[in-house]
Amino acid sequence: MQIDEIIGNFELLDEWEDRYRYLIELGRTLEPLPKDAYTDANKVRGCASQVWLETTPTRDADGRTALSFRGDSDAHIVRGLVALVLALYSGRPAQEIVETDAAPLFKELGLAEHLTPQRANGLRSMVERIKKEAKEAMAA
Repeated sequence: MQIDEIIGNFELLDEWEDRYRYLIELGRTLEPLPKDAYTDANKVRGCASQVWLETTPTRDADGRTALSFRGDSDAHIVRGLVALVLALYSGRPAQEIVETDAAPLFKELGLAEHLTPQRANGLRSMVERIKKEAKEAMAA
């Protein structure tokens, strides 16, 4: 799902209970990870729930490195947050990933006020991990 579609759907939902349900539904749209992706190397540190991110670098037509991500979590709402982060970053050139600040989006969606501190930290950890991998891809 595209990030603009997710933002539009969030704007249609006034109640936070509905937004939580929507996040859970987003999580259900994630492509399943293969069993061998559930490794310590793919595990995101700083999340209270277990979160795994698998990164695949590719080259676009201009020769720039782009990164595609797949992910999963053992918690339903966190799985939805994974889907949200992947919609924002996956498939984009590494430079764009590094330059894209997720904080304004999270604020616009109201996540800053409605997530527990642990989930908010986990969300930041996912973004930091993605940006770190993008910087590494650019340096390679």
